[in-house]
Parts: sequence; structure tokens; C-alpha cells
Amino acid sequence: MEEEIYSLEDWRALKIRHTVEVDGESEETKTLLIKFSRDRRVLSSWEGFKIVKYVGNTSIPVPFWDKIHNYKDYRKEVLSKIGVSEEDIVLLSTGANMDNIAIAREDFDEYYVIAFTTAGAKYNAVRLGDEEADYIEKDFKTYRVVNGKVIEREKTGTVNIILITNANLTDGAMVKSIITITEAKTNVFQELDIRSTKYPELQATGTGTDNIIVVKGYGRGVHYTGGHTKLGEMIAKVVKRSVREALIKQDKLNIYV
Repeated sequence: MEEEIYSLEDWRALKIRHTVEVDGESEETKTLLIKFSRDRRVLSSWEGFKIVKYVGNTSIPVPFWDKIHNYKDYRKEVLSKIGVSEEDIVLLSTGANMDNIAIAREDFDEYYVIAFTTAGAKYNAVRLGDEEADYIEKDFKTYRVVNGKVIEREKTGTVNIILITNANLTDGAMVKSIITITEAKTNVFQELDIRSTKYPELQATGTGTDNIIVVKGYGRGVHYTGGHTKLGEMIAKVVKRSVREALIKQDKLNIYV
């Protein structure tokens, strides 16, 4: 079942309800799928640079949080359910409920910037630079080690941000926008006083699994997206509003949006 949640002339954002199967069990979930009428160049913190027809964000059902041992297989399962091939999409995943997605838009002159954000920070908020990490990756497999032993994963949260603009960003501008996005996200964590999960005395800067997708457009060229530029301001504003709203919805914070 598809529900259109946003659309412009050359792309549409759909929330797709479907099932996923893991270890013989089936659960219902939802995936955000954004379809472009023309291929778009994107930068993903998960997959790097790629030219795609779609970007998306899929919600992992709570009963499966500790059952997904091979994410590539799970990803293939999701893509088969929504009818999209691996080479045509950049896809993020989250433990957040897709019904708690937040959308924010800014316009100036001929440019627009839109953010689609899911966020949750209850279970793995961190303050980078002040905490020790719990995970190590070897040959693309991730392990959690405590006192030399692998233990069951704890519940996780994440902040996933998909940013779309009609500006024709250079590769450098796309990379710079990730810095701008991250600073705006951390701004929200500070304002909402989100605390580190492991060390509550520390102010969190994000979660340990945050991801970003930046989608460039076919408009006027832009090579810089830092905070002194209008486009950088727009990026920061949509990220701040959408991250704030998504955290309040997902974590049921007693704060007005």
C-alpha cells in the first residue's frame, strides 16, 4: 500500500507499507521511497557517491532488531518487497517508526531545500570525542566486544536525514553540506538536552549510527554550502526543524514541536 506524503514536478515521496521476513517470521513495516523522474547524483554516508533513480529509508520492525545478522540479505528482502533494484537506489535503515517522519522545507530565490528525517536517541546517544566505542568492524562485519566477549546487541536508535535540493551542487558542496547538516543536528541535541546513553552526565552530539543522503538537482551551480551562504542557512534550518520534530515524535519527548 502506497501513501504519497510529498511531491514536486520531478519527484514524489511515498510511504510504502509492506511485510519483511527474517528467520521464517513476518512483520509489517514501512519504507520511505522517493522516486525521481530523472536520475540524480547523490552522496550517502552509507554508500558514497552514486547516480540513482530512488532514495529511501526503511524502518526495521522492533522484533527484528536483534535478529538481523546479515544486513545485506535484509536489504535485499526490503528491495524485493518495494520492487526496486539494488543499483537504482541508495537506502538507509532505522529503528524509528516511519509514521514519525518529519519533513521541512526552505525556499529562497530560485532554490529549495527539503529534509526528510527520522530520529530516535533513547538507546544509543553518544558524545563523540569523549566516549569509548563498543564496536569494531573486520572485513565488513561488525562485532560488539565487552571484556573480550561478544554480547547481544542493545536496542538502537538513529538519526537519518535525506536532504533534497534543486541546486546543482558540486561534489565538494555535497560533502560540505554533510558538515552543515551534522552541525545543525547537534544544535538540536543541545537544545533538547539529549544525554549520552552510557554517560548521562555528558551532553550527546548524536547517535552512533546517524546517516545522511544529499541529493543534488539540475538548477544553478553551487560550490559551497557552509553556514555563511544562503543555501547553507537553508540546509541548517530544515535539518534543525525536522530533527527536532522527529525526536519529539519518536522518543515522545514532552516538548512542543
